[in-house]
Amino acid sequence: MISLLVAAILLASYLLGSIPCGLLISQSQGLDIREHGSRNIGATNVWRVMGKKWGLLAFVGDTAKGWLAVLLGMWLAARWSVTLDLPHGHILPPDFAGITAALGCILGHTFPVWLRFKGGKGVATSLGVILGMMPLAALIDFAIWGVVFKVSRYVSLASIVAAGALPVAVIGLMFFGPAQGWGAVHGWGNFYFAVAAAALVIKRHTANLQRLRAGTELRVGAPKPEEAK
Repeated sequence: MISLLVAAILLASYLLGSIPCGLLISQSQGLDIREHGSRNIGATNVWRVMGKKWGLLAFVGDTAKGWLAVLLGMWLAARWSVTLDLPHGHILPPDFAGITAALGCILGHTFPVWLRFKGGKGVATSLGVILGMMPLAALIDFAIWGVVFKVSRYVSLASIVAAGALPVAVIGLMFFGPAQGWGAVHGWGNFYFAVAAAALVIKRHTANLQRLRAGTELRVGAPKPEEAK
């Protein structure tokens, strides 16, 4: 029973995560974002190619689908147990339902079946699922992203640092955070998820790391090479 529910949550959240917000936004303006800039469908490339307004819209869309996926996963788990009147041992706990949905959504965004498994880097979607699971951890991590971005003007560097900081923030809240309420984080499953999500985001930024080391990564607001000539 539980395995069937897990499969249903994974599939539903994967399909939700695979909605290519950046691509749909670009196509609504007569543009295929996969043919411009870094050719990535994520919000950063949309911002660079189409401007701040469209980049923010893509960011909100990718974040929202992550948040919705977690809520959907928890709702499905709750409805499953109520509808079937299952005994306690056959109920999928809400936190594990959320983790299942979060993983499915991030994988859907990163490897969408509709786009031959070539998706975004998962930063905004990861923020969304963390907002749904651990809101205070998400706010801490977003603040770290904001500080690094403000100082460096590198979206990639801010994303990499924030990804690496996520497991630290989660384990810190587990031991030193509030015991109850929206800021509480319980269970090692959340920490293991944070490690997996961080590893995936950093892995997807391998090319950015190479450009950062080489000094060729573009800062936000800096002219592109062809514009600087």
